[in-house]
Amino acid sequence: MKQPVGVILAGGLASRMGGGDKALLSLGGQTLLSRVIDRLAPQVAALALNANGDPARFAETGLPVVADSIDGFPGPLAGVLAGLDWAAEQGADTLVSVAADTPFFPCDLVPRLLLASEGQDHLLVLAATKGEAETRSKSRSGLIRHPTFGLWPVALRDDLRAALEGGLKKVVLWTEKHGGREALFPSTPFDPFFNVNTPEDLAQAEALL
Repeated sequence: MKQPVGVILAGGLASRMGGGDKALLSLGGQTLLSRVIDRLAPQVAALALNANGDPARFAETGLPVVADSIDGFPGPLAGVLAGLDWAAEQGADTLVSVAADTPFFPCDLVPRLLLASEGQDHLLVLAATKGEAETRSKSRSGLIRHPTFGLWPVALRDDLRAALEGGLKKVVLWTEKHGGREALFPSTPFDPFFNVNTPEDLAQAEALL
């Protein structure tokens, strides 16, 4: 099987940070984005950034920037779709997505997602942890799913496009339809999928460093 390619999702509005690009915020002398690149790049065959607006602001990364093809900021699945379209151009079979505001995600994210996908017709896996969360965030198994961190099959990109154009916004409704699985990651000593949404979160991330 070919090694997956990766996409970093940075297409959100960052409303709780006052707008702008969260990915370019500084954390311990590096941007959040550079920390995410450092973690994901060794795990994938190629890497792209999903972001909307002027791509020149990310020129220093040297990464290709792919914009959402679905209008109206329909959520992270639009970024996954943009990544899948780019992955198809690379000749890849699978795509791994990560969020640009999550600087501590596991350095073995990709191999663990692939391990969980063994035997699937379409390799479709979401990262998950144990812990307390609102009911709507949990799967039937009681795990907390992290739908911006997943393994996605290029073969289903047109199905995903049709679902998004039909108004789908909730990631897990689509993944469950296609037999998606969960890959369990340890959540100690802290949640590796902790993401920076607010100034308070950024201060907490500084403390975690």
